[in-house]
Amino acid sequence: MRERRQYNESFRQQALEKVYGRGISTVKSVADDLNMSCGTLKNWMKADKNNSPLNAGLRSKRPNEWSLAERLEILKESHGLEDEALNALCRAKGVFRHHLEQWQAAFLAAGPTVNRSELRDLKDTNKALTRELNRKEKALAEAAALLVLQKKYRALWEEKDE
Repeated sequence: MRERRQYNESFRQQALEKVYGRGISTVKSVADDLNMSCGTLKNWMKADKNNSPLNAGLRSKRPNEWSLAERLEILKESHGLEDEALNALCRAKGVFRHHLEQWQAAFLAAGPTVNRSELRDLKDTNKALTRELNRKEKALAEAAALLVLQKKYRALWEEKDE
């Protein structure tokens, strides 16, 4: 049995920073590196769960309460990670792998989203441009017909002058 040690507050804060930023390491390996009991470190983590840097952001929310931007961010972070590294990221963020899979499927299924007002504006613009194009095509056809008539008129007067 290990002897009971007293740790100062700065050591405690450094240990918590190290364990929260551990990446793929386990809590036990961090505790062994610090030459302390794993149980002590876990107790510190429980006591500090509201103050941890991870809890300041995403971890305080349930995964279904995350915004789309937060979900996209963790999907980007998890892209390319496999097995242990992915599990470590999930532990750090407070989600399960199935959440990541669901979010990815939802993003792929949703595709691009267009606001209703944007869609209405695009339709109105399209309609106005189509009207203007039709008007210009009619004017062009009229100008072409006038040119043809002008050529025929000149040709007719030239024949009479001869």
